Amino acid sequence: MLLTITSSASPATDLGYLLHKNPDRVHVKELAFGVARVCYPEASDHRCTAALIGDIDPVELVRGRRGGPKGNGFSLSQYVNDRPYAASSFMSVAINKLFGTAMTGRSKDRPELADQAIPLTVHLPVLPCRGGDRVLRALFEPLGYEIESTPLPLDDAFPQWGASRYLDASLSTVALVQHVLEHLFVLLPVLDDDKHYWVGDDEVDKLLRRGGQWLGTHPERELITRRYLRHDRRLTRDALARLIEADGSVEDPDEAQQVNDAEEAAIERPVRLNDQRMAAVVSALCEAGAQRIADLGCGQGTLVRALLHEPWVDRVVGIDVSWRSLETAARRLRLDEMPPRQRGRVDLWQGALTYRDRRLRDFDAVAVVEVIEHIDPPRLAAFEDSVFGDARPRTAVVTTPNVEYNARFEGLAMAVFTR
Repeated sequence: MLLTITSSASPATDLGYLLHKNPDRVHVKELAFGVARVCYPEASDHRCTAALIGDIDPVELVRGRRGGPKGNGFSLSQYVNDRPYAASSFMSVAINKLFGTAMTGRSKDRPELADQAIPLTVHLPVLPCRGGDRVLRALFEPLGYEIESTPLPLDDAFPQWGASRYLDASLSTVALVQHVLEHLFVLLPVLDDDKHYWVGDDEVDKLLRRGGQWLGTHPERELITRRYLRHDRRLTRDALARLIEADGSVEDPDEAQQVNDAEEAAIERPVRLNDQRMAAVVSALCEAGAQRIADLGCGQGTLVRALLHEPWVDRVVGIDVSWRSLETAARRLRLDEMPPRQRGRVDLWQGALTYRDRRLRDFDAVAVVEVIEHIDPPRLAAFEDSVFGDARPRTAVVTTPNVEYNARFEGLAMAVFTR
């Protein structure tokens, strides 16, 4: 497996100080699965390239498994596979072992260099990417990379077989070396959608340590977290909750949602306005000709359920920051019991409304029902940018309590508004 990092800064050989690897030497590290080496195929003042080469022994991989190979008897795929060539989780381990000091953001001999963003190009000649160029761009472009990728054929001798899931990819950016290494460390196994080792609670800590500064605001943070943790639902929920908590926008999303639901239920019980509100929102969406609708801050799925009864709705997605609310919504909607055709019309996603989310660009309408009053005032600008600056739906239906209706609520005085 091969990865190269090229600097075109001046002098470009400063890359050696940042990576803590002298360009005049070949650096060798024994790993559990083979040997990794760092060398410099070119090193001049104008251009300097560091190459990380991994020599993986598939036989040792099988022998090193505790209890021997899994499965029934001999499996050829245990010995003949893409791991010696593809930039996968093995490459992430090699990055950590060979460039671990660089990932801390320090340069022992030239400390001033560590805080300088420089032009860098990463080349991955065999990059396994489940989802192809689309996923590669979705992961790296929000981090400021320019992407060039070419699908590799399944077999040059049989072009009719089409392309493989591997890309020859180049990623260019102007950034700190530390950040580029962290991005690669986290995202290479995400692109591959696999890991060669067991994933436990310590992987959540590792993900947050390497991705904490950028993952929380990444539009594909759910995909990244889910794949990095090998689709373990419990670990994914824990990691996403900790990311949201670290951002500071919501102290406890589940607890906050429960408080909000309880407050609204208590205040509306005497006058039963909720059904009227939902009917008004559905009517407004119908009049706007909306067919693909996102319910932002869906809570326990009341509006989602109402929209599913409308034949003019092609697709509806409920989005909420609280996993607990989404689980309740899934139960109330009986997603597990839905016929396939109906199930294809609805989905539930976790997400914070104050972050840009490229998935929302596919919807022609959004509904924000009794949500905006729960967003802290300093975060409203981020909400505005996320919905109206990035998603840009043709229609947005927003409802919120106001002083004109206070007189209809027991215990609220006219012209007095409380949150």
